[in-house]
Amino acid sequence: MPISAISSFPLPFSPLRGFGVARVLESKNPDYKKGDLIWGTTGWEEYSLIAEKEALFKIQHTDVPLSYYTGILGMPGLTAFAGFYEICSPKKGEYVFISAASGAVGQLVGQFAKLMGCYVVGSAGSKEKVDLLKNKFGFDGAFNYKEENDLDAALKRFFPEGIDIYFEHVGGKMLDAVLVNMRDHGRIAVCGMISQYNLDKPEGIHNLMCIVYKRIHIKGFAVFDYFDLYPKFLDVVLPYIRQGKIVYVEDIAEGLESGPAALVGLFSGRNVGKQVVVVSHE
Repeated sequence: MPISAISSFPLPFSPLRGFGVARVLESKNPDYKKGDLIWGTTGWEEYSLIAEKEALFKIQHTDVPLSYYTGILGMPGLTAFAGFYEICSPKKGEYVFISAASGAVGQLVGQFAKLMGCYVVGSAGSKEKVDLLKNKFGFDGAFNYKEENDLDAALKRFFPEGIDIYFEHVGGKMLDAVLVNMRDHGRIAVCGMISQYNLDKPEGIHNLMCIVYKRIHIKGFAVFDYFDLYPKFLDVVLPYIRQGKIVYVEDIAEGLESGPAALVGLFSGRNVGKQVVVVSHE
């Protein structure tokens, strides 16, 4: 298995599982033969026995880095595509805000939005990431949420007319501030809430009535519900990559032994871009 993405689904007495890229060494399934390249759910290990093929995709296009199939052409890419286009129903000229915007999904949502002619602002947790959003991904604006004492004021600074679309990765205080700043009939795609995952007592949200007053459409989603869109997704995104209309940043750690530290680093924002662990170069 050459590459593993950071995304774990632990099972009792078994290796952590996540999305990875692998080469088939042996197969009893007629759909896969020795030498095929695949991406999908694999173990954090050098060799995996995969019994369920429903979460596997055969890699047909190898003119891009294989690691892209853990990111822009894999689960994060399809998550960004489905969440933005299917849930948010964007229109040209709309105002889009993305939290955790420099991550594997956020960097793509922002670029999709810019390609549609939207105004795009993202939040991130360091000056390096803010600079990345503005100078590499083409966001109209970005801010370091750690340096903002008042998130509501920060959002009003960038969105004086309000927010049409919010792509949610963070939850907590950020979501509370966004709700106040949403425009009527705004849409929120809830992809995750990383600020809440390790709390003993999750933070409450105080501005929920904004959903009623502003008729906001808010929807949580999981990428598994949109796997049927994968061929359409490739038809759209591969040309963007080849034409240089979309760029992608990865944070690559070498060796399976570096996996635990890379995983823990996600929760403190240590990674810049999609966190990938290279298990083997073969």
